[in-house]
Amino acid sequence: MKFSIASLKRTGVTFAAAALVAWLPHQAEASTAERQPLARLPLSHNGGTWDAGHVQGVAVDLERGHIYYSFTNLLAKYDFEGRLVGTLVGWTGHLGDLAFNPADSKLYGSLEYKADQAFYIAVIDVAGLDRVGLEASRNDLFKTVHLAEVARDYAADMDGDGRFDGDVAATLDHRYGASGIDGVAFGPRFGRTDGPLLLTVAYGVYGDVTRTDNDHQVLLQYDTADWERHARPLSEEAPHREGPAAVDGKYFVRTGNTTYGVQNLAYDADAGRWFLGVYQGRKPEFPNYLLFAVDAGSRPSRGDLIGVTASSSEGWEQGMLLPLASDGLEDPATDLRGWRWKADVGLEPLGRGLFYLAVNSGGKGSQAADLTLMRWTGDPLAPFAPVDAEEHRRRTSTP
Repeated sequence: MKFSIASLKRTGVTFAAAALVAWLPHQAEASTAERQPLARLPLSHNGGTWDAGHVQGVAVDLERGHIYYSFTNLLAKYDFEGRLVGTLVGWTGHLGDLAFNPADSKLYGSLEYKADQAFYIAVIDVAGLDRVGLEASRNDLFKTVHLAEVARDYAADMDGDGRFDGDVAATLDHRYGASGIDGVAFGPRFGRTDGPLLLTVAYGVYGDVTRTDNDHQVLLQYDTADWERHARPLSEEAPHREGPAAVDGKYFVRTGNTTYGVQNLAYDADAGRWFLGVYQGRKPEFPNYLLFAVDAGSRPSRGDLIGVTASSSEGWEQGMLLPLASDGLEDPATDLRGWRWKADVGLEPLGRGLFYLAVNSGGKGSQAADLTLMRWTGDPLAPFAPVDAEEHRRRTSTP
């Protein structure tokens, strides 16, 4: 039986119900459009073998069917069928985690030049990445935006001796133990599950077990809507300092110290949750989990940054704190929650509870990466499980 809005109105059905009938077909179309790219996802994917650094992060463009791999000083672009589309090369800095921005169809990645105290977000127009061996500095595909806030914390003379000690962990310099940046992801402002998507950038943090002020993950948020005015071509000979003067938010998550901070940052819009994949820390007083989570709707609150001495008075410095999610393993001594699950070289939420997780292999001259399609289980001991063909079909075909 078919119903029209007019016939429903004639029978006295409310406007709300009539509107619902008009809305349902559009929802079915939207649901179908959402499912189709997910249905194309391969159960596994290989990022090739490269004479480069190890894989740092991955990103997926669902609409166009591309997967991107950061191999530190090489970016590889593949299609879902495993065909290599192109590579981008030609920088000596550290390209870390990646995030694809559906708003402008560009790829964003963290890029470090510690010797120059220069920390960038690389903004890559990947639509033009269509062949192997493109040089980053010789075309307009690869631009950079400088993050002054990161540079200030990295270069901070914390011991007051008038000298910056450089890229070394065994020093009191580097505010919050900041070693630069790595994890990047797009998601809403902390405390919300809706609204504009902001770029969130996570600090790397030195794994120095002798200091107490490096036990938080530091997360910066930026509105990138006007970043075109900041973006400049990469120049390693004359590093530029063009970028936003201030952050749109600076937040802290107490996890205990980790080895080089958040390696992979990811936002799962379906669950409304941020994931933080880290290299394991070494301080024995902490549980040293490998994966942490923050619920997006948890509101930040000002509180003590335990271990970070305030500069103006006795006591701890204060900042905007984000609580850890309340599931996973729990450490009774510290009340910290998390998982012992590798998520440090590639973690990508895809929708409908599906994720890609990467595993690195190989060594010098032959770095490789393998993705596996996984589902979120919520199990404290095994939060992810591989997806087989039948489950993949079921998850991507059911409205």
